Amino acid sequence: MGKPSVQLYSVRDAFAADPADTLRRLAAIGFTQVEPYGVVEHVAALGAGLPANGLTAPTAHAKLIGEDQHAVFAAAKQLGIAVVIDPLVKPEQWQNAADITATAEALNAAAKVAEEHGVQVGYHNHWWELESRIDGRHAFEVFADQLDPAVALEVDAYWATAGGANAPELLARLGSRVHAIHVKDGALATDASGQVPAGQGSVPLPEVLAAAPDALRVVEFDRYDGDIFEGIAASFAYLTEGAK
Repeated sequence: MGKPSVQLYSVRDAFAADPADTLRRLAAIGFTQVEPYGVVEHVAALGAGLPANGLTAPTAHAKLIGEDQHAVFAAAKQLGIAVVIDPLVKPEQWQNAADITATAEALNAAAKVAEEHGVQVGYHNHWWELESRIDGRHAFEVFADQLDPAVALEVDAYWATAGGANAPELLARLGSRVHAIHVKDGALATDASGQVPAGQGSVPLPEVLAAAPDALRVVEFDRYDGDIFEGIAASFAYLTEGAK
């Protein structure tokens, strides 16, 4: 697998204050790829900052359902983003089969709009899609079964584990549908407290990475009590010097 990426939400405060310097600091760690959030809102800063720092953005997060999808996908195309990932659908939409089907249908429709712009759609999980069960199965897998093959999955290993899934087994079942993995570690608190650099927490990351060898690795922290750039650097080192 190639070099890892990093979700810019991890450094959202720094990015809001000085996007150019934030991208410079991530490139200095060794990243050549980032995963932006809010593509339309940040298109100008990313358009200038990515090439200036030798960075690309193969994936990005942006809300899709109920939004102006043409604007999102046009901005993504402008920035060279190949896959636009909806970051979440609220927990209450994962409690019954009908709502899950509605979400799958909405993303399948978004994928057709994305195709007009030459980009792809994806979905990123939190814990609630795994915690909820439909006829004994994780709601996330019920959802995945109904997606058009054009819709990719980004599995957040931390949230999947926090939701009660065996993340390596989940990844094995989802197979090639998994385009990317959020590499995140910690104590599995659903309020995101206690997150730590990769390899220092309770997520079985060696097994996770082995289960999806071709998936893009994306470092992310929802919260971090220390210097966030140091935490990100430690996760980068874990991926590039240790686990692959």
